[in-house]
Amino acid sequence: MSKINLNIEQIRRDFPILSQEIYGKPLVYLDNAATTQKPLCVMRKIDEVYSTINANIHRGVHRLSQLATESHEEARRMVQQFIHAGKSSEIIFTRGATESINLVASSFCRSQCRPGDEIILTTMEHHANIIPWQIQRDIYGIEIQVVPVSESGEIDLKDIEERISSKTKLISVTHVSNVLGTINPVEKIVRLAHNYNVPILIDAAQSVQHIPLNVKELDCDFLVFSSHKMYGPTGIGILYGKENWLDKLPPYQGGGEMIAHVTFEKTTFNELPFKFEAGTPDYVGSTALAEVIRYIENLGLENIRRYEDHLLQYATGRLLQIEGMQIIGTSAHKSAVISFLVNNIHPYDMGMLLDRLGIAVRTGHHCAQPLMDALGIEGTLRASFAFYNTEEEIDALVDGIERVSKMFR
Repeated sequence: MSKINLNIEQIRRDFPILSQEIYGKPLVYLDNAATTQKPLCVMRKIDEVYSTINANIHRGVHRLSQLATESHEEARRMVQQFIHAGKSSEIIFTRGATESINLVASSFCRSQCRPGDEIILTTMEHHANIIPWQIQRDIYGIEIQVVPVSESGEIDLKDIEERISSKTKLISVTHVSNVLGTINPVEKIVRLAHNYNVPILIDAAQSVQHIPLNVKELDCDFLVFSSHKMYGPTGIGILYGKENWLDKLPPYQGGGEMIAHVTFEKTTFNELPFKFEAGTPDYVGSTALAEVIRYIENLGLENIRRYEDHLLQYATGRLLQIEGMQIIGTSAHKSAVISFLVNNIHPYDMGMLLDRLGIAVRTGHHCAQPLMDALGIEGTLRASFAFYNTEEEIDALVDGIERVSKMFR
């Protein structure tokens, strides 16, 4: 293993929730793909905003409003720099990756699609990258083309290319599968899409906290992610869009903030990014998100990735020693997610009993029922790792699985 440049003991002190006990056992939190825990700096920043500069932003001339506005727009610039966007106006604040995809699906299909036009998805998509397109299908008569997934949990570029036609209007694909851990070759997928002049959306909800992203180099047209999966507060997310696309798409919602001038006869819309940010923004959440970006950058995403890759390899090796273990998703390129089944034990039963041992894993279909159907299973257990997890916690997971397995023999 390459040298670890993270002080894990110190990092864990930054996350007070990790020191508690569950049913008298030390908490082993391995549900990070669902949501991550929050460092003290995030909680303190939220308290600081409410305690010192709380005021509605952009329209106020008083000092508190000006300070809150500066904090919110600085957060936008932080996000821009974090993903290397060209302009801060290409960063749209939403309620999460789910709303970001809904925004694109609604605005894009309303302005760009006609009956019979097609959107390309993959079998491994999260429901948040399936249902919004189905809703638009029912409204506008578009069609959805689905790229299959191999037994190892990978997609083939040839399968994507075979589905591209003159009717293809957009490709929407996850960067990292929340079930399989597969890291999709999004650079190649973007190039393929653009070879046919097709725009592409990347769902980065499971990658932005693990893998350095540069949207200018990637050249994607849209990219989405959520704060709560990258150690920030819940209820705020990001849509990145190329300026030319955001300019041509109509607003997603109407209300205050997103307007330039309103009469009962006609409304003209605000400039970017405000055209897509109706209502009072979550300026507290954005400021806290900026704080966690600083925290992540201080640790270094490359350092985080190397350490989490180590945890993934260590956990994979340990889990495969368990009798009856079946790992779902064996791509050569994976992020720190392992879905698995053990013998004929139902995932819910295993998950409930692991919880009594203080071990938090996710059970079920993980909002990916079409993928489960394709794999011929109802669901899995899922252990997902973050930079505050340890080998000792993985050992506790293995011991817990073995202990539970004995109960079913």
